[in-house]
Amino acid sequence: MNTFTPRPSQEKILRYNGGRLGIAAVPGAGKTHILSALAAQIIRSGQLQDEQEVLIVTLVNSAVDNFETRIKKFFGNPVEAMYKYRVRTLHGLAHDIVREKPAGVGLDTQFKIVDEREAAAIRSEAVRAWMSNHSLEEYLDPALDASKRDWVSREQLPRMVESLALAFIRSAKDRLLTPETLRLKLDSFPMRLPLAELGTEIYADYQRGLNYRGAVDFDDLIRHALTLLQNDDEYLARISYRYPFILEDEAQDSSRTQQRILELISGASGNWVRVGDPNQAIFETFTTADPELLRDFIRKNPHHDMPESGRSQPSVIALANHLIDWTMNAHPDRNARGALSIPHIAPVPAGDPQQNPPDDPAAVKLIGKKHTPEEELNAVVKSVKQYVDSIADLPDEQKPTIAVLVPINFRGADMIEALKKNNIAVVELINSTSETRAAAGSLNYLLSYLADPQSAGKLSKAYQVWRRDWRGQGVENSEATSDEESASTEERSRERKTLLTMTTNILKKILHIEDYIAPSHEDLLETLSESAEVMEELRAFRVNVQRWLNAVTLPIDQLILTLAQDVFTKPADLALAHKLALVLRQTAETHHDWRLPELAGELTLIAKNERKFIGFSEDDSGFDPERHRGKVVVTTMHKAKGLEWDRVYLTSVNNYDFPSNDPSDYFISEKWFVRGKLNLEAEALAQLSALESNSEYDGYEEGVATLQSRLGYVKERLRLFYVGITRAKRELIVTWNTGRKGDAKPSRAFSELIEWWVGK
Repeated sequence: MNTFTPRPSQEKILRYNGGRLGIAAVPGAGKTHILSALAAQIIRSGQLQDEQEVLIVTLVNSAVDNFETRIKKFFGNPVEAMYKYRVRTLHGLAHDIVREKPAGVGLDTQFKIVDEREAAAIRSEAVRAWMSNHSLEEYLDPALDASKRDWVSREQLPRMVESLALAFIRSAKDRLLTPETLRLKLDSFPMRLPLAELGTEIYADYQRGLNYRGAVDFDDLIRHALTLLQNDDEYLARISYRYPFILEDEAQDSSRTQQRILELISGASGNWVRVGDPNQAIFETFTTADPELLRDFIRKNPHHDMPESGRSQPSVIALANHLIDWTMNAHPDRNARGALSIPHIAPVPAGDPQQNPPDDPAAVKLIGKKHTPEEELNAVVKSVKQYVDSIADLPDEQKPTIAVLVPINFRGADMIEALKKNNIAVVELINSTSETRAAAGSLNYLLSYLADPQSAGKLSKAYQVWRRDWRGQGVENSEATSDEESASTEERSRERKTLLTMTTNILKKILHIEDYIAPSHEDLLETLSESAEVMEELRAFRVNVQRWLNAVTLPIDQLILTLAQDVFTKPADLALAHKLALVLRQTAETHHDWRLPELAGELTLIAKNERKFIGFSEDDSGFDPERHRGKVVVTTMHKAKGLEWDRVYLTSVNNYDFPSNDPSDYFISEKWFVRGKLNLEAEALAQLSALESNSEYDGYEEGVATLQSRLGYVKERLRLFYVGITRAKRELIVTWNTGRKGDAKPSRAFSELIEWWVGK
């Protein structure tokens, strides 16, 4: 049974006896613990009738399990709490509501839910269909020459339109706007809205794709749940009776539709406790989450702060608090000063079971030195290497936890590669692991060749995949034990790499691939090389190519497994191939017209770290840094939210990744090939808002939304910096780099913290 000793602020919360209550909780304040304690207290109070439960709503599935575990610990006999509480993500709750009465929103009883991957595939198909019949010529920079324009149209625009379509569809669903409603509004609107036209047409095609499958996406679940509760008073009354108390976690990430669902269930003045931290609202721009919703709720209702946190040492806390103060009072853009707000973080009182680590100002290192991206990478790796070596002799359970936090995934992939080259044990917590990316990339090269079997260049790439083990072979990977054996292994490695290079170069130059592939053209081999070893290599590779070409008529999953058996030797790679085969089979079933080029494209996205691929690690459902003591976790600052490490590196804190709205700042959503630096996603959503208002007096003016989106991004990045700082328990190292163009500067916020820290 849990012996919970509440902190002063938590004692106030446990005096809750009903109604609305808003709670602003700082990082590490124990939000999950206090909500679990409050749920247990309500259950014990006897206020629940038969068939009534405390409803706990949280953000992610891993938090569901966490709540379940914590609540049970408050009871000597867990049976006491059985059937007295229910923990759900908002999507899980919406699914419960819709599943009970699907006909009420026009769904079949056997409707299915598509996951994000399948939804993305359907949306991509709708985007391709739109782009085959339309152009975004009017938005392209007129200074683009013909060759660049063609490349942009082929390579850049499809990706940008996919991102725009996702933002448009999600926002439209959050506003309960259907494609049919939008079409009527567009037809009667007094001005032309081309981006809203684009979004509406793709939205309609996407929705038809879902309907064809008898499916809904996660946003539909939320939308349909709200519609049911709004239109069926009897059903709403039943749901409200079932859940007389609602405890909401991570409320800063709620959207207006999600908020409206909980508002309806709880009633006009019902029992609804909302806990969150608006300072940690770091969902990137163009999601439907809005931290102002929680701030407004706190202003209008009884509320308490939870400022005490035992996570970080006092110097880290002081740094985070100064960032709040500077943002609120001195940020150069006055409109950005609402990005962060009080409460400040306070250390826990004496006697608290989770005491803050001892103060150590020297453990906070704000590195103002100018680095190129490569120099920053090397400096961080060198520091990590020295630190890891210094703790090598400690027992595993005494080793500290370590993290390197990056602003974006591809920077994380570079960091992982550099750490591994220095033989540093790495735990990857980005979109996909390096092993997954390598496996997907290898299979992608093979599929690309099979889709274009007359290409000598693709044939040579396929050969390199077939001999992928040779490229990484060296003394460090061998089992040689003596100096003589090591020398022999190193020599064999050099010979194989030479043979690999020679064979690759020959394959690139073959003019008629069919003559090489055909067994009857043995005489061709003799003209390709005088080396007997190369000849033998070409023959051996040809046998595999013939087998692969004969297998192209197989279903895609069987083809992938056939290829994998020939190129992978490690069990982990073979296991990944099975997973990738399943993904591609599902994709092929969704897109009946897709052939090898399109399916290879899916592998390209995974290989480039642009598509999340869920592997087999338990970390997919909930990551625990304690399981990786002494190893270096590499992840993005977004994914680090909710986690903590003893030693944290924050990287790339420059004015590109963390702009302040200075005239010289760049913004990632403003594409270089779009005229006037317009942010087309922001402009599309502004056109959507104009349609929603349906008023000629509240119309659309081009460019205004782009400027507003800059401000939104600046505010989100301030909160992201705050989140990054507050991941550190004992040691914090912050660095910056000059960016890809070489002209980036340290972010304004970082420069301020350096100046303040030095002057303390």
